[in-house]
Amino acid sequence: MSYTRHMRHGEYKMPGGKLVVADLDVRDDLIASVQISGDFFLEPDSALADIDRALLDAPCTASTEDLAARISAALDPRVQMFGISAQAVAVAVRRAIDGEGTP
Repeated sequence: MSYTRHMRHGEYKMPGGKLVVADLDVRDDLIASVQISGDFFLEPDSALADIDRALLDAPCTASTEDLAARISAALDPRVQMFGISAQAVAVAVRRAIDGEGTP
């Protein structure tokens, strides 16, 4: 079995907020692995793993809005995001997929 694999990196600094970094692996036009990081805070910390899981298997054709919706749906309503939003994470992921890296 053969597949196409591409490691990607994207960053986004949310206006008035913090830096979000997306490092991901694309296989056959799907997000096969992803790690979100940056200088933001989440409460509880375990919400970061929920964000990463929400993005797995997302198609590379997904819009920023679709990616943000996946993230929002995966997070417990009690999660607090300091300096970022689901939309900001989605922008960093989209930049990684599109090969834009950093602005």
